[in-house]
Amino acid sequence: MGRISLMRAFTLGLTTGVIYFGGTLYWMTLVMAQYGDLSLPIAALINAAFVLYVALYPAVFAILVRRLASSYGYAALVVAPFVWTATELGRTYLFSGFPWVLLGNSQATTLPIVQLASILGIFGVSALVAASSAALVGIIIARAYRPAALVLAGALLIAVWGNARVRSGELTREGQLIRVGLVQGNVDQGQKWSAASSAAILQSYLAMTKQAVDQGAQLVIWPESSTPFRFEEDLAGAAQVRALARATGVPILFGSDQIEWRMNGTSRVPGRAFNSAFLVRADGSTGGVYRKMHLVPWGEYVPLKDLLFFVGPLVEAIGTGFAPGTEATLLRVDGRPLSVSICYEIIFPDLVRRFVLEGSQLLTTITNDAWFGKTSAPYQHFEQASVRAIETGRYLVRSANTGISGIVDPYGRVLQRSGIFQPAVITGEARWLTDVTIYTRIGDAFAYASAILTIALLVFARRRTSASQLTSA
Repeated sequence: MGRISLMRAFTLGLTTGVIYFGGTLYWMTLVMAQYGDLSLPIAALINAAFVLYVALYPAVFAILVRRLASSYGYAALVVAPFVWTATELGRTYLFSGFPWVLLGNSQATTLPIVQLASILGIFGVSALVAASSAALVGIIIARAYRPAALVLAGALLIAVWGNARVRSGELTREGQLIRVGLVQGNVDQGQKWSAASSAAILQSYLAMTKQAVDQGAQLVIWPESSTPFRFEEDLAGAAQVRALARATGVPILFGSDQIEWRMNGTSRVPGRAFNSAFLVRADGSTGGVYRKMHLVPWGEYVPLKDLLFFVGPLVEAIGTGFAPGTEATLLRVDGRPLSVSICYEIIFPDLVRRFVLEGSQLLTTITNDAWFGKTSAPYQHFEQASVRAIETGRYLVRSANTGISGIVDPYGRVLQRSGIFQPAVITGEARWLTDVTIYTRIGDAFAYASAILTIALLVFARRRTSASQLTSA
């Protein structure tokens, strides 16, 4: 391993990253071309540049492992999982972060294994997958069977424990029950802001809400930006939503854009815009507002728009974009706190953990995945969201405009789910829970420890190399 040049290690890592992310982020080209007013070649170029950027993280991983191998030999494979975890941590936070499809998310439906997330978070699951790959490499190139046996034994122990944890289902018997109604309007993105369609869209949501209430819903959730108007600006539209909440005696949670008004002399002028979630109480009053904190690159703002002069049409399509919220605001239903993650936010583990530390007893997430089209992206998004339930030991309920909407229990079991691009009303039971998982307490300590270990090993390797050179001299 040590005989491979740094350039070759970089090239192999970058190639791996291009395959990894090219195969999972291909849909970005379609989104930018269809909704960003870009030509298909320009959209493909931007997507390729972004894929190359995120591919740098596997490339850095390859360089670091090669550097460690030059000092420690094949023993560097033992720490490769920690190095991989350190690079995923970097991808989660650098340049606002993009933790889409972390390696551990590949296990989202392998419930016994992914229970590890309740202790070490998704990064711990990523490390386990990377360890399995490193063990296989050790067998192939070094006939290192003992480390592979240890990894296999560890994975089996985790699987046995995880299976027992899921089967016990202790959290599904705790807390107070709440019956939740999820409304999936399936509103076409091209019609959403059409004045001619506005009334019909609202009436459809109101009718589907009544259907959910008739099925016993005690809380109804609409998707992200579901109102075909700004809730605080259209008094007539808002009045219909408030009247429905009063008539049914059921609170409604929904997404709507929000404008922060400011005074310019004697005039009231619009200021920053926010992608927000509103809670209308059973009495029709506003119970609270949450403003989205993690915005979507290329969707809600354009990164480096001054440098990337060729994305002018995309900038014009998005406009000035949204401003990020600053507070992890909880909303209360009958005195019980719940959190809202809007769309992209649900892929950030620590943000959802912060909500739970603040007291959230139920995770809700609202999204508009119509942008993704009929690609793999809605499925990727839903499975990543389900891991947050395991990490935090909370039920997760998800309302998506075009799907996938559903209910996930604290063990990652999907209790109900919709198809994509079809109207749906889902009602089902969730629970208000208060116990916290180990991951909720310690957060991403494992990932940060992996980063510290990686840095320490690199520093020690450098000193060993310097000492060896002095001895030779």
